[in-house]
This record gives sequence, C-alpha cells and structure tokens, in this order.
Amino acid sequence: MTATSSRQAGSQPRLHQHGGEVQAFGTVRHFPLGLSHDTRLYSCQRLNRVLADSQVLHALYKKHHWLVRGHTFYPLHLLLDKHADEQRQLIDSVAERVQTLGGVAVGDPRHTAEITQIPRPPNGVEPVPGMLSRLLDAHETILIDARDAAGRVADQGDEGSNDLLVSGVIRTGELQAWFLAEHLVDTPLVSTDRGRDDP
Repeated sequence: MTATSSRQAGSQPRLHQHGGEVQAFGTVRHFPLGLSHDTRLYSCQRLNRVLADSQVLHALYKKHHWLVRGHTFYPLHLLLDKHADEQRQLIDSVAERVQTLGGVAVGDPRHTAEITQIPRPPNGVEPVPGMLSRLLDAHETILIDARDAAGRVADQGDEGSNDLLVSGVIRTGELQAWFLAEHLVDTPLVSTDRGRDDP
C-alpha cells in the first residue's frame, strides 16, 4: 500500500457501525458528586419524567405555532414559538442534569411517548381556545409533577436538581401558563360603557 492510499484509507469514515448499549436506561454511573447511588438514581427517574413531558409540551407548542389561525394569528404565532424556544432550552438543561448525575436522558421520541403523562392531541387542527387549553393542561401536569419532584429530591440532598426544577421548570412554566391563560379571558375589545358616568 502506498503512502497516498494509506492516508486516504485513514480518512475514510467507518460507516454502518453497530454496537450494543454501553449503559442501560434507568441506571446511573458513579460520579464523585457527593450524592449516593440511590439519590442519583431517584433524581434521574423524576427528571426523566419531567423531561419526557417537557419534550411533548415543546412539540405541542411547535404544532400549535404552525396551525394557529384566526384574528389572533400573528401574536399567538410569535408567542407560541417564543415559548417553544424557552422549553427547548429547559429540555437541554434537564437532560444535561440527568447526564451530570450519571444517568441516561430520555431522547428518542418513541421512548418519550412511552413515559409522558400528557395525552396525545388529535392529528388535525383544533380551534385556538382548544389549543391553548391543551397547552395549559400540559403545563399543569408538568408543574404538579415538578413541584413534587423538587421537594423529594431536596429531601434526599440533591439541591442541584431541586434548583433546576424550581428556578427552571416551575418558574418558566408558571410564567408561560399565565401568558396563555390571559388569551382565554373573554374581554370585549372596546368597552360598552363608553360615555357613561360612573355613579
């Protein structure tokens, strides 16, 4: 083999490789974090459930961002995409926390669908109030679970996961839910009491 052909062979990607799992889902590797194996395992289980639900919520935001219609199309189109981006950032933070604890973050959409607590939406287009209500229900599911998880992981000494759940998942979710809920208030665009004196 010539030097040229040797260099070319060394730069060729080794395609179509397959291998078994090097770490099973639901297990944790040992990292020197000052947290017990059982604490890290429990935190990863709770974080993965929040992660799966958050991935579904992100997908719902993107779906409704694309399909929203009517006279509020433009502001809602922008708002839903903004919320989706914020959820994407949260998803990355939660997944990285699972990995930091030595676990395996749920990432495959099919696996996410097995874990999530959020009901599957219809394949077609819902009315805008239905879309917003579906997003609010998903937020509430995540918020209930995240509050419970935050307290339990803190009790086990995992302040890092507690901080992420409270300052990231819960606070972002509460703010997004508020913005959505205000779009469901039935207020007239123009006051019907115009020109009347208050008693």
